[in-house]
Amino acid sequence: MSSQVQPSSATGVAEPSPADATYRKIKWRILPLIMLCYTVALIDRNVIGFARLDFMHQLGFNEVMYGIGTGMFFIGYFVFEVPSNLWLQKIGVRLTFLRIMILWGLACAAFAMMRSPTEFYLYRFLLGAAEAGFFPGVLLYITFWIPKARRASVTALFMAALPIAGMLGGPLAGTIMRLFDGALGLHGWQWLFIVEGLPACVLGVVVYYFLDNKPADAKWLTAPEKALVQADVDRDSAASPGQHHSLWQAFGDKRVYILSFVALAVFSGAAANAYWIPTIIKNSGIKDVLHVGLLSSIPFLAGLVTQFLVARHSDKVGERRWHVALCLGTAAAAWLVLGTTHLTTAPAIALLTVCTAATLGATGPFWTLPGSTFSGPKAAGSIALVTTLAGLGNVFVPMIVGVLIDKTGTLAASQLAYGTLLLAGAIAIVAATRAPARP
Repeated sequence: MSSQVQPSSATGVAEPSPADATYRKIKWRILPLIMLCYTVALIDRNVIGFARLDFMHQLGFNEVMYGIGTGMFFIGYFVFEVPSNLWLQKIGVRLTFLRIMILWGLACAAFAMMRSPTEFYLYRFLLGAAEAGFFPGVLLYITFWIPKARRASVTALFMAALPIAGMLGGPLAGTIMRLFDGALGLHGWQWLFIVEGLPACVLGVVVYYFLDNKPADAKWLTAPEKALVQADVDRDSAASPGQHHSLWQAFGDKRVYILSFVALAVFSGAAANAYWIPTIIKNSGIKDVLHVGLLSSIPFLAGLVTQFLVARHSDKVGERRWHVALCLGTAAAAWLVLGTTHLTTAPAIALLTVCTAATLGATGPFWTLPGSTFSGPKAAGSIALVTTLAGLGNVFVPMIVGVLIDKTGTLAASQLAYGTLLLAGAIAIVAATRAPARP
């Protein structure tokens, strides 16, 4: 379907084609809401990084316990990710997202009741299990509405929720913890989980009444618009190669494991930003939790800009692996400097900004590599395996980091570990993958 603009015979001014107008309408209808939902999901997932500023000493937790609890989220997430998507196919997006969002909101609020490490592990597992399926479910939902040729920009906008959640989450967490501390006999960190869990429940109801399962159900599309969308999506489906044995083929390709390791570095770097920035800022001399929250938004603001600029430049020049390698190498250098020097607030935030911006900058170019590295029936299985292996690795990285901090008594060990992992990822992507052909 052509997407070129058409000149108006009356005014001579270019007008969008019917396809452009239809997909613009669809984007404005579904994208803001699902982007808001994902932002809330990320804030709820990462709020633990702020809550730990208080509950660690109040509940007597050590860093090993924190690392185990952090990893438990990913166990729940990956155990229930596939079943959740299978249910989506059966019951539709509206009921699936309603179930996911209400359950994850309740799981987040339940942290206010935790008193022991066992409860911490349980609630983190339940939060991961509840949220499982949302991200891949959204990616699947987009395929119902947007053809492949138009999908990249929509996915990129959706992924902007990553830095946006970081920008908003810090100031919001700091404000809640300061204003609500002591209210009704609860600590600020308890109120943080309660207040930030409620929006997910509300949004679940909004999604149920606002989104449609598929274009055919959308009363806000005309009959010709529905036919246009369905024809484009059906054309994509007909052109897709069969996926027979794709997963088994992927297991035998060493490039899958190399890309999985690089994905683990990217995932771990992003998680490190979310889970440790508040603590590093506090340790640099900032004691007021609101100030910690406000300052923590700076790295993610830079990350939002960098994510856009790096992805744009990578698309412009048609190069991926060196963009990923330079971003990961830059983030690694910043983490290593953090781990080997004792810094005051300003230089610490500057280095954290470099860490966050560089890591987020790598995300866009990296996630084009699996699709361009593999082709044919092997592609789908390879991409799924890369994501799964990297995600499972994230179960163990926080636990290992927790042990390192507990044994050494300093955050420097964790910073050096993250720096080393990111540097290894940068080297791996250069040494072991071929650059895809330029367009």
